[in-house]
Amino acid sequence: MEKDSLIIVSGGMDSITLLYDRKDTIAFAVTFDYGSNHNAREIPFAQLHCQRLGIRHIVIPLAFMQQYFKSSLLEGADAIPDGHYANENMKSTVVPFRNGIMLAVAVGIAESNGLSRVLIANHGGDHAIYPDCRPEFISAIDTAAKAGTYVNVAIEAPYTNITKTDIARRGKSLGIDYSETWSCYKGTSVHCGTCGTCVERKEALRDAGIADPTEYLDATL
Repeated sequence: MEKDSLIIVSGGMDSITLLYDRKDTIAFAVTFDYGSNHNAREIPFAQLHCQRLGIRHIVIPLAFMQQYFKSSLLEGADAIPDGHYANENMKSTVVPFRNGIMLAVAVGIAESNGLSRVLIANHGGDHAIYPDCRPEFISAIDTAAKAGTYVNVAIEAPYTNITKTDIARRGKSLGIDYSETWSCYKGTSVHCGTCGTCVERKEALRDAGIADPTEYLDATL
């Protein structure tokens, strides 16, 4: 199978699942360090899995986002709200146009390396609060990427219309050890267990029939 793809990989459940799901087509992986509370926890997992699979991996700093963008995701653990992922207060975690910026950079790297596809692991559960995870955004930026490159780089987001539980089931079939991923937005020494991403992680693993290997400060669901 031709290795014609670049993947944006964070080190979280979704992108690590996509990394293994499409490993036979992936030539290059990019992680963005944009100053989020949890980047330092995620990035080592992205590096670990790419090294394990023999996929070239780089980390690109986007420090300007922390400096100029407004989001609780960039303001420290205490700024992150607790509750369910779909709650209104989780909108504070939106980093404005984050995926647009990352995809634009990724498309440029892809074309520079003769690659024709960029993979991103947004999913259906993101739609409520993250505009740049929705199908209409993915479709629009795919059109822009194709129009703006000589090799017509395509954006592929195969998880856009499925749930995190569906992703976890896929990961289970691929044999992924989810203890080697990070979700918590607070980015403390262990998962908090109470922020929206921790709650979603617990639900997805439970509903996929996976014994949760995660260490939480609060393990109740």
